[in-house]
Amino acid sequence: MWQWLVNVLRDNPAIAVFLSLAIGSSIGRVSYRGIGLGAVTGTLLTALVIGQLDITISNDVRAIFFLLFLFAIGYSVGPQFVQGVARNGLPQAAFTIIICALCLGTAWLSAKFAGYDAGFAAGLFAGANTISSALALSVDAIEQMGRPAEETQALVNAIPTAFAMTYIFGTIGATLIIALLGPKLLGINLIAACKAYEIRMGGHVGQGSGRSAWHDFIVRAYRVGPDSAFIGQTASQIEAGFHHQQLFIERVRRDDAIFDAVADTVVQSGDVIAIAGPHRHILRQFGHTLEEVEDPDLLDVPIEGVDVLLTNRAFDGKTLADLADQPSVRGLVLRRIRRGATGVDIPILPATELHRGDVLTVLGRPKDISAALTKFGRADRSTDETDVGFVGGAIVAGALIGTLVWHIGAVPITLSSSGGVLIAGIAAGWLRAVHPTFGRIPPAAGWLMNALGLNIFIAVVGLSSGPSFVAGAEQLGASLFLWGVVATSVPLILSLYIGRYLFRFDDAILLGCCAGARASTATLGMLTEQARSQVPALGFTVTCAVGNTLLTIGGIFIVLLMG
Repeated sequence: MWQWLVNVLRDNPAIAVFLSLAIGSSIGRVSYRGIGLGAVTGTLLTALVIGQLDITISNDVRAIFFLLFLFAIGYSVGPQFVQGVARNGLPQAAFTIIICALCLGTAWLSAKFAGYDAGFAAGLFAGANTISSALALSVDAIEQMGRPAEETQALVNAIPTAFAMTYIFGTIGATLIIALLGPKLLGINLIAACKAYEIRMGGHVGQGSGRSAWHDFIVRAYRVGPDSAFIGQTASQIEAGFHHQQLFIERVRRDDAIFDAVADTVVQSGDVIAIAGPHRHILRQFGHTLEEVEDPDLLDVPIEGVDVLLTNRAFDGKTLADLADQPSVRGLVLRRIRRGATGVDIPILPATELHRGDVLTVLGRPKDISAALTKFGRADRSTDETDVGFVGGAIVAGALIGTLVWHIGAVPITLSSSGGVLIAGIAAGWLRAVHPTFGRIPPAAGWLMNALGLNIFIAVVGLSSGPSFVAGAEQLGASLFLWGVVATSVPLILSLYIGRYLFRFDDAILLGCCAGARASTATLGMLTEQARSQVPALGFTVTCAVGNTLLTIGGIFIVLLMG
C-alpha cells in the first residue's frame, strides 16, 4: 500500500502539490493567542517532508503561479504604496525604507559572519522577516546568476531550509518585540496614548475600539412645541448647530402628511420630526427640550448601507470634519473606513484623513447615498466577475518590461520578469483605485490569486528541495535559528528608537508604524487589542504597503549582495 502511494505521487506530482496544500493549510491554522505558523510555512514544511519521496515536478508550474502571486500582491498594495511614496505618508514611507534597509543589512551581515552562501542568506532574510514573497524573487535571482546547474540547484535547495529554520521566531519575535517589549522599552502606556490621540483628533474619552461620535446610528421622533427655538429654522440650520455630531432631520409629519426633509425644509410649530444620528447625541440634544412621540409611520425611514470607493482627487487628504461641511454628505452616517491591502479598519475621528482608494461604509437614505456617490466615487458593490483580460495583459506587459536589460558599464541591470510583474501589479492596483471603470478583481479573487499562487510556488520549491533539507538542517540548524533571532530582533528594536527619536511619531501610532514596516499583520492585531483602539492602524497601512513591496524586492538584493 505504501509503495503504491509513493509510486502514484511520483507519477502524478500534481497530487503531491495539492496534498502539501491540504495538510499544510490545516497545520497553518493552528495558533496560540493569534500566533501560528500560517499556511505558507505549514505548506513548506509539509512539502519538505513529502519531498523525501524524491518527487520531480516541472519548474514551469512554479513560474506560472509565481507570476500570478506577484501580480496579486502588487495589485493589493498599489494604492497605498503610491499614496505613501507620493504624498500623504511620506514620513512613514521614509521610515519604512530605513527599516527595510536595516532588515536587509542585518540579514546580509549575519550571513557573512556565519559563512553562509547566497541560498542560505536568502532563506535567512525571508524567514527572519516573515516575508514569504521574497522567497520567489530570491529563487528567480539565483537562477539568473548563470552558475552551473548543479550549483544553482544547491543554492535554491538551501533557501527553504533556512526559511523554515528562521520563520517561527520571525513571527513570534516580531509580535513580542513590538507589541509586548516595545511599550516597556519606550515607556509607553498604549491605552492612554491612544485615548489622548483620539481626543486630539476630535474623539471622546471612553469610546474604545476606535469608536466616535460618528457611530451608533438611531432614529427618534420628536414634537416641536410652540416655544421651541427650532421654529422658523431650516433643517440645515438646525443641523449646523450640532456641528460634527452628525444629527439629521430625515422626515417631517405636518398635520396628516409625512414628507422627506431636505436642507431648506422650514420647521413649524407642531411638526413631528424624525431625527437620525448617534444615540448619545440625540438624547443629550433633544431628550430634554422636545417631546418624544411614538410614530411608527414617520420612523419608517428607508435606509441602505453602501461601500463607497473614494476616487475623487478633491477629497484626497481631507478630514472627516472637512467632509461634514459638504452638502453632499447630509443625511449620511459613516460606519467604517477600510484602507490598504488587508482592509485595515481606520478609526473614525473628525481629524481622520481620507485617502483615495479608501472604502467607506455609509448608511443613509437611498437618494442621499446616490447624491454622495456622484461627488466622492463609486459604489463598491460586490460582484463575482474578475477582469481576466486585464490581469493577463498586465502580467504580460510587466514580464516583457522586466526582461529588458540595461548595462551600466559592464554590469547588466534588469528587473527580471518577476520584478516587472510586481511593478505592473502596483501600477494596476493604483489605476483601479483612481479610475475604477476597469481591471476589477473582487477581494475574494485577489485573495485566491495571492494565496494559491504563493502556496503552490512554495509547495513546488519544498517538494524539489526535500531530499537536501534534512542534510542542511542537521548541518546548520542551530546556527541558522540563532542568526535568525539576530536578523529578526536587531532591526525591530532599532525601529522603535528610530521611530520615536528620529521621526518623532506619536506614541499612539509609533508601534503600528513598526509593525507595518515589517508587514506584520499579526502584530497589528495584538496592538489594537492591547490598545483597545484602532488608532495604531493609522501608522500601519502606508508602512505595510511600502514595507511589503521593499522586503519582497529585498529577495533579489540579498542574492546580489551575496553573489
